[in-house]
Order: sequence, then structure tokens, then C-alpha cells
Amino acid sequence: MSVARVTEISVQSQTSFDDAVKEGIQRATQTLRNVTAAWVKEQRVLVQNGKITGWEVHLMVTFVLDEGSSMSS
Repeated sequence: MSVARVTEISVQSQTSFDDAVKEGIQRATQTLRNVTAAWVKEQRVLVQNGKITGWEVHLMVTFVLDEGSSMSS
């Protein structure tokens, strides 16, 4: 049996939503092992003086816990 955990991360990009997602996954896999999926929970654009200055996504990242690990609150 495998047990997975989900963690939420927030990522900003100066390029696009797609870039923010890619950067978020790349960064998450530097810290988390066994990342298996992610879904975009929320998207928003950052606006300054009537112009888009950035794209932000909130990702829910799923990763499988190592064998013998337990989830703690």
C-alpha cells in the first residue's frame, strides 16, 4: 500500500501561467521526492497601473511518502 500527501505551493512568473506551473513543479521536485501529480487550484494575474505584471498559480502537489514514513499533523 502506498500513502500520498498533498501540499500547496504558490508560484509567480513574469512570463505566463504555463511558466509558473513549470517553475512550481521544478522547484517542488527539488525538495519533495516521489512527486506524482499536481493540479492548479487557483490562478490570478498581478496588475500594476492597468498592465499585467505577473502571473500567479496555486498548485496542489501530490507526492508518495517513502516506505515506513508516517503522516503527522
